[in-house]
Amino acid sequence: MANPVNSKALLHSKWTKVVVDHKEKHFEIVTVLFNDNQQVEKCVIQAVMTNKLYDIDWHDLKNDQVWIIGWN
Repeated sequence: MANPVNSKALLHSKWTKVVVDHKEKHFEIVTVLFNDNQQVEKCVIQAVMTNKLYDIDWHDLKNDQVWIIGWN
């Protein structure tokens, strides 16, 4: 089943990656930029353990095989 994701509620939302890479399991959305049509233009996710930033297509968060809503 797909994760329900609302683009307007993305900022500061918390996510858990199903397959952990480089001790990066928990993430938080730290930047969401909208264009003039109120569509997401840029979304940046930050790994909690390493503080690394990654640009992400926010639609990818809907894939429950890759992401789980919240920190689990």
